[in-house]
Amino acid sequence: MIDHAALGREWEEALGRRKGLASSLGFWTVVLEGWSRWPEESVSPLRWSPLECRERWERGMPLAAEAEPELPRDQVEELVGPVMEQLAGLGGDAAESLQRFAAAWDGGAVGPRDLMPVAGKDGAATRDERLGLGATFVSFLALAGLRPGLEQYFAATRELPDGIWTPGVCPWCGGMPGYGDLVEDGRRRLSCHLCGGAWIAPRLRCPFCESWESRDLVRLLGEGVDEGYFIEACRSCHGYLKGVDRRQRWNAGSPLVEDWSSPHLDIHAAREGYWRGTPSLAHLTAAP
Repeated sequence: MIDHAALGREWEEALGRRKGLASSLGFWTVVLEGWSRWPEESVSPLRWSPLECRERWERGMPLAAEAEPELPRDQVEELVGPVMEQLAGLGGDAAESLQRFAAAWDGGAVGPRDLMPVAGKDGAATRDERLGLGATFVSFLALAGLRPGLEQYFAATRELPDGIWTPGVCPWCGGMPGYGDLVEDGRRRLSCHLCGGAWIAPRLRCPFCESWESRDLVRLLGEGVDEGYFIEACRSCHGYLKGVDRRQRWNAGSPLVEDWSSPHLDIHAAREGYWRGTPSLAHLTAAP
């Protein structure tokens, strides 16, 4: 389980280092404050044995695909509400589409289950159309509303055997990885911001299109104050992940904080023609 109080303190330290971005980064402060109020033991953990989990992972199946969590609707609503208010402030069609979503939520037509990841681009497109929101807004609401509940749900199933999981998506919730750093022994660790999971993955494989072609992979390295940070991108599908080499940046923070506090790297990746599958503040300037 994530210590949300410690995560909040780490975030405040990051804001102190990124004073020029403090205003825009306040978006994430609202999300973290909501997470810190999530009640303990409000979600019953999945009690599958290591053998039951392994059997799913060997088939390339995220646990949530066969054991969908039931998250408390009222608690998720408390987390999603403030984020919807911030997104509605973007103007344009944002407020109208979010009002339609709120009406569907209040009427019981949609709920926490509808914000869960779905397999494939076609499935995601169908979900977003059903919710009446673009993919950007859905990803923000899912992250803000589901994270604490999913942490509790998967807390007893985090023992993932090395080398058993090969797909690029999260082995627990099925979400896309949000960060891909290099740990002290040189291995690549992918992190899921949606449920808080982390797992070791091949360094020379794209987690999005799962290409093994080394010529398709490109690394954009940070310089100066960003030395040790990088963007790993795929020329085949044009997806990317940010990361940090912890052998150079031994005092780097948690993947979530490092990701959220560096939107300038996302802007750079977007200018180079790459996309990411998890929410970033850089997306909001192009949100519907």
